[in-house]
Amino acid sequence: MSDARMLLVLTTLPDEATATRIARDLVARGLAACVSIGAPVRSIYRWQGVVEDAQEVPLTIKTGATAYDALAAALRAAHPYELPEIIAVPVERGLDEYLTWVGEHTRPDAPSA
Repeated sequence: MSDARMLLVLTTLPDEATATRIARDLVARGLAACVSIGAPVRSIYRWQGVVEDAQEVPLTIKTGATAYDALAAALRAAHPYELPEIIAVPVERGLDEYLTWVGEHTRPDAPSA
């Protein structure tokens, strides 16, 4: 897998149970090779004209670029937020064996919903 073909997809969820359910589903469906569930973070943001202050659980999703569209569709469908954060960051470099492993464990043809 070339380095440019791996993506880190970032999102936040309202609680650990939701984060765990979505992470397991993405890996089970072959849309992600690995999902790291982070410690709760405090997010301050503007939503519908009001400054909000909420605790959220971040996910870092490791996937291949060819699986991104299906992953984003599945994440959007499962996400409880009206407008979820779904941000993909390309991986420019990494351990070749790890990048190959990510590519071997993601499928671009996985169903999106």
